Amino acid sequence: MKTDQAFRTPSKGGENFLAAIALRFAAWSERWFPDAFVFAAIAVVVVAIAAMLNGAPFRQVARAFGDGFWSLIPFTLQQVMVVVSGYIIASSPPAARLIDWIAGQPRNGRGAIAFIAVVTMSLSLINWALSLVFGGLLARAVARRTDLAVDYRAAGAAAYLGLGATWALGLSSSAAQLQANLAAIPKPLLQITGVIPFAQTIFLWQSGVMLAVLMTVSTLIAYLSAPSGARAVTAAMMGVDVETRLAPLPPRERPGEWLEYSPLLTLLLVALGGGWLAQEFASKDPILAISNLNTYNLMQFPLYGGITMILTAAVGAGGHTLALRLAQFFASINTRESFPVVMGVYSAALGFFIPSGGGKWVLEAPYVMQAANELKVHLGWAVQIYNSAEALPNLINPFFMLPLLGVLGIKARDVVGFTALQLVFHLPIVLFLLWALGGTLTYAPPVIP
Repeated sequence: MKTDQAFRTPSKGGENFLAAIALRFAAWSERWFPDAFVFAAIAVVVVAIAAMLNGAPFRQVARAFGDGFWSLIPFTLQQVMVVVSGYIIASSPPAARLIDWIAGQPRNGRGAIAFIAVVTMSLSLINWALSLVFGGLLARAVARRTDLAVDYRAAGAAAYLGLGATWALGLSSSAAQLQANLAAIPKPLLQITGVIPFAQTIFLWQSGVMLAVLMTVSTLIAYLSAPSGARAVTAAMMGVDVETRLAPLPPRERPGEWLEYSPLLTLLLVALGGGWLAQEFASKDPILAISNLNTYNLMQFPLYGGITMILTAAVGAGGHTLALRLAQFFASINTRESFPVVMGVYSAALGFFIPSGGGKWVLEAPYVMQAANELKVHLGWAVQIYNSAEALPNLINPFFMLPLLGVLGIKARDVVGFTALQLVFHLPIVLFLLWALGGTLTYAPPVIP
């Protein structure tokens, strides 16, 4: 990849205000933003120091780090499978033709950036991993067009907006999925929240308003902040080869290869799965059917493990872990009116160090939801407060960018200037909407089975 700064940060003259700001952010991030490993290592040091300041001895902090270092190996493998399987599916001949057709629709460079943003945010509501891989391949396909001046950095940032803006407001929401499934809720949490169906979380009209506003704002920012014309940094300028495509299958020469190439077996498996889904939706309320994890699944990195363990297992003064100390502090300063904003800020801040939607919810939920009960905050909206705020740090945290960056062939510093600009707008908008829309909901005690 070329590193000539002249290619990476062209002159800002002639651009609109947002594009000029985006270029400033991009210039700063390209110079100062660390690689994902450095970013994670700094986070480990910060959390370890904070745990020791909380009273945990160094031996315990070191022990927690060592015990937690390998705890994300299953998740890491899942991430690998997400990228590999997603890439295989998205680069299959039918999907590749679909992506090329979609990539041919925009009529100008900025329109292409906005188009990528809409597609990836829409896909994230179904599956966040699909939005990453599909969005990355769509950005590459758009970058192959010689008739458009597309800034490859802005295209990559747009492809990330599904995970950075909307994923937790859709079916991908780990917290909403967990709370809607009796068997998935840990018993201590169940006694606090009961079961909270999708109708009280992601299918609230207030959630729909939040989603519509975020998609509209994100698309406008993506469009207006994209450098245009000669100021656009193309994939070729960055030394990225986007012309490589899926090689055609070799001809079938043996009888055994007929089944390997034929879609027959795949179609039969799809028919079986489709039949099961049809029975599920025919025999149950659609909302209940889709909130079942088995139904949803059918329809569809190590340092951070150490950070998580330090936060949750290194016991300090008074027998409190750093995570518990933080949670108790934020809960103690809340009122019913301030709860959405304060807990939104708290969830976003903690998400910066624990980039795991489901795992972090299990950590936060006992304290957050207990506080919601005591303050008479709508429990489903408390879940949505978490969902909306939890996505915010993703915009500048390179952890979940890694699969997309692998597809695009670039680094986090290349896109974070544009995603950071999104964060500048998202943060006040999300916090305001959490407060304003929360005031339209009334509290109901949990129904504990």
